[in-house]
Amino acid sequence: MTSALPMKIIPVIDLKDGLVVHARLGLRDQYQAIHTPLCQSAELFQVMSAFLTLADFDCFYIADLNAITGFGHHEALIAELLKTYPQKTFWIDSGYQTLKDYADNHLPVLGSECYSEDQVLELNTFKKRFILSLDYAASGALGATSLFSDQALWPETIIIMTLNRVGSQQGPDLETLTAFCKRYPEQRFVAAGGIRHNEDLQSLKLIGIQQALLASALHSGDIVPLSL
Repeated sequence: MTSALPMKIIPVIDLKDGLVVHARLGLRDQYQAIHTPLCQSAELFQVMSAFLTLADFDCFYIADLNAITGFGHHEALIAELLKTYPQKTFWIDSGYQTLKDYADNHLPVLGSECYSEDQVLELNTFKKRFILSLDYAASGALGATSLFSDQALWPETIIIMTLNRVGSQQGPDLETLTAFCKRYPEQRFVAAGGIRHNEDLQSLKLIGIQQALLASALHSGDIVPLSL
């Protein structure tokens, strides 16, 4: 039976070399600046404004691809964004991170792909104030294996990120998501990667997912949040 709770949509912004790019299949070296029906500009603040024409989203996911891949960062640009939108919450993935002072509306995203087994206990220093991203590629789970099963390391919210499905039009990885929802029914999971249309969102709701990261389907108009 479909849950009566609405699906929470979290728009995704991928930053590379100062521009918003179209993420596809996890092939980060090939990502190009966006130019979409929703927003013809790849400038960060233009994209934010475009998303907010769709709905009054209260949460956004920002991937600093330069920081994730170890080639620079967008710290100043992201800091400006947080100051411009103090009432919005931003989940920010900037690769491997150690604890520091974060703005009140900044929740760090710690991705499994950036952590080895020798580093996983560092997550305890965040005292659960972070989002965990369990990252998958076509080859399987990425990063420290213990992060995928050790609930003592887990915060309240966990993203299941299927990188090889991002921007792919393949649909979400329902098999992996279903397995997590069945094994850990008390956990709050977020779907990411491959979501194409409202039917995909309904399929996610059926297995217990209440939150989803979206970019391509919002830019194309295939998902219109106000119609959900």
